[in-house]
Amino acid sequence: MGRLIRGLAAEGNLRVLAVETTDIVEEARERHQLSPTATAALGRAMSGVLLLTFLLSKTPKERIGLQFVGDGPLGGPVVEAAPDGFVRGYVKNPQANPPLRPDGKLDVGAAIGRGELKVDRLLSNEELYQSSVELVSGEVAEDLARYLWQSEQIPSAVLLGVRVHGQGEVQVAGGVAIQVLPGCPDEVIGRLEQNLQGRTGITDLLLERGLEGTVETLLEGLGYDPTDLSAVGFRKGYIPLAFRCRCSRERALNALVYFSPQEREEMIEQDGGAEVQCHWCAERYQITPEEIRSLPLGEGFVPEVPKA
Repeated sequence: MGRLIRGLAAEGNLRVLAVETTDIVEEARERHQLSPTATAALGRAMSGVLLLTFLLSKTPKERIGLQFVGDGPLGGPVVEAAPDGFVRGYVKNPQANPPLRPDGKLDVGAAIGRGELKVDRLLSNEELYQSSVELVSGEVAEDLARYLWQSEQIPSAVLLGVRVHGQGEVQVAGGVAIQVLPGCPDEVIGRLEQNLQGRTGITDLLLERGLEGTVETLLEGLGYDPTDLSAVGFRKGYIPLAFRCRCSRERALNALVYFSPQEREEMIEQDGGAEVQCHWCAERYQITPEEIRSLPLGEGFVPEVPKA
């Protein structure tokens, strides 16, 4: 399970959200059998979409989805989160693993490539708001900061990180978003820029100081004031986060509705049933011949009429 903390700084001129997602990213790695670079890319995107969800959502029923459409070998990431703290995501080519950068770090930018970031916001009234921005670097954090500024007019600093070790296991993962609120004094912005200067990731801080210590370090001299989340129902003082998919056996069955009776029989004869795999979470559903034969015909199905 992961967690989210939030607060204000600089006498209410900065809004701060931070997530610790180590267990979430490790679960994604195991589910999708990700390479180290794919783990880093998907992990950053999952942390990022959680931060955006809690920054932008106004009601509990909203959802935000991100699709990184680049020309790199990864094919994604594609991620989705909601204010209930649940997140899911995948990449099309989980074994994509470009060579390391000259500094020895995983080359997430090369894996994603250049292209665009597509953002879907499903509002509480089921209205879908879509927008897109050009990918700045494919490193995820910079791209999300650009989106917040260009599409939402929210000047923000976004830092994301995933550290893998051993056989590719996730050692630590998380992210921080710092939003500059309207009317923020120039001296506050200057101090924030000074604190963030030269920082492109936060994995070292997360390992050394933990989530709370990371936020305090980034906001040193700016009077960070954490929100007491226990006062709004979160007794442990943080909002719990988890990898959770919205797929189900019922949805898996519905995916077969539009196959013709002939195609369904071929599934039964050749495979003894059907297997439906969710691309979001890699869960596999084994569908029996009885279940296949009991499915109704999909709307719009027109049976073939024998020729005279």
